[in-house]
Amino acid sequence: MTPEEIRKRLVALQEDDLPVHGGRTLAYVYDAGLAEVDALAREAVAAFAGSNGLDPTAFPSLLAMENDLVAFARDLVEGPASMVGTLTSGGTESCLLAVLGARDAHPEIASPSIVVPDTVHAAFHKAGHYFGLRVVVVPTGPDHRADAAAMAAALDDTTVLVVASAPSYADGVVDPVPQIAAAAAARGVRCHVDACIGGWVLPYAARLGRPVTPWTFAVEGVTSISTDLHKYAYAPKGASLLLHRTPALRRPQYFAHAGWPGYTMLNATLQSTRSGGPTAGAWATVQAIGDAGYLRLAEQALAATDTIAAGISTLGGLALVAAPESTLVAAVADGPLDVFTVCDEMAVRGWFVQPQLSYRDRPPSLHVAISAATEPAAFLAALEESVAAALGAGPVPVDPGVAELLRALDPVTLGDAELDLLLAAGGLAGDGGEIGLPERMASVNALLDVAPPALREAVLVAFLDRLARPVAAGT
Repeated sequence: MTPEEIRKRLVALQEDDLPVHGGRTLAYVYDAGLAEVDALAREAVAAFAGSNGLDPTAFPSLLAMENDLVAFARDLVEGPASMVGTLTSGGTESCLLAVLGARDAHPEIASPSIVVPDTVHAAFHKAGHYFGLRVVVVPTGPDHRADAAAMAAALDDTTVLVVASAPSYADGVVDPVPQIAAAAAARGVRCHVDACIGGWVLPYAARLGRPVTPWTFAVEGVTSISTDLHKYAYAPKGASLLLHRTPALRRPQYFAHAGWPGYTMLNATLQSTRSGGPTAGAWATVQAIGDAGYLRLAEQALAATDTIAAGISTLGGLALVAAPESTLVAAVADGPLDVFTVCDEMAVRGWFVQPQLSYRDRPPSLHVAISAATEPAAFLAALEESVAAALGAGPVPVDPGVAELLRALDPVTLGDAELDLLLAAGGLAGDGGEIGLPERMASVNALLDVAPPALREAVLVAFLDRLARPVAAGT
């Protein structure tokens, strides 16, 4: 292909993607609305794309930029002079490393565990799965915050880490970090605060005079914090920070191996080779926006959040899950409204709103992550129309017999043929076996919602497995 053909193909491939600018994609991407900063960041990514973060002595520019980013974050999280940090590929890697470091700090514990609230991000369950730790899940209270007393009671001699969220992704509220951290410290256990969403917003919210539950290193007992640069620092994708109170706490995170004929492998992250592009893009973004700029962006995003939350509260058919404490808003049906249909109707109107399936006694909800570029009046106008359309359409029916069958299935026993049938029945595969999403997702989500979590996982893994296969030559 010629360069021009490649450029045209790239444009064509991107046509079906969600927009990354405009403030209407309310998950996955975060938009500051600063076109010049975005362009500058892309230049930085391109300039350093070939640089390799594997060896900071070979590419000292990347180390210098990483240290600058950690120094900027130190003020936000009220870190002591001893605070250190590591740039990672995203929030999940930051969380994985926090768990891995806590595990490896206690080699004497044969079967280590972590204690988390049930609203903790799934990344911590992924860490438990990858690294062989038991994940002790403690139910949250009626306010959707972690139950500090119950978490303290769950600690035992196998606990290597306790986790709190600032805020939790699903509900947008901050856990009682001071009480959780105090209980962890009393037992000599690390306490990690997952501030991947809130780390670049909550400090500015406090400066703007808004009430914020203490969550930073100013809280005694907090040993590490994760905060994403590619969320509300508005940097290009692939950049997060894992911050530790002291170098000693970070040390078990490192991996080194000299027992082979090649170079001594020395890694601070799960990756070895890693492009310098995200580092440079994050550094350029933070330098361009600066502290005063982030204060303005936080004020815009928080004001938009307030307006949207207030609009939902007065809109018939929906109710807030909780009063938002950052920039995340979740809402459930208040009456005979299908939230999955609302999400579909919002998509028709050019807004991506994320559906969240039911969990135990919690009903399904719609979820939005509001950026500085989000226009609340336009969002609420579209939401009002979408709710009216969903009420007119009525609920998405699920045959009771089908629901009973789904609840009875054991995903462990399902083979490819059975999974193919489930994909077809759920609308994720066509008559010819082709895999893809339908234009409207309400019926798919309704079926997934009545399925037990383990079956949801099996079906969606099968969907992703089949989706991620190259098209055969000649087809």
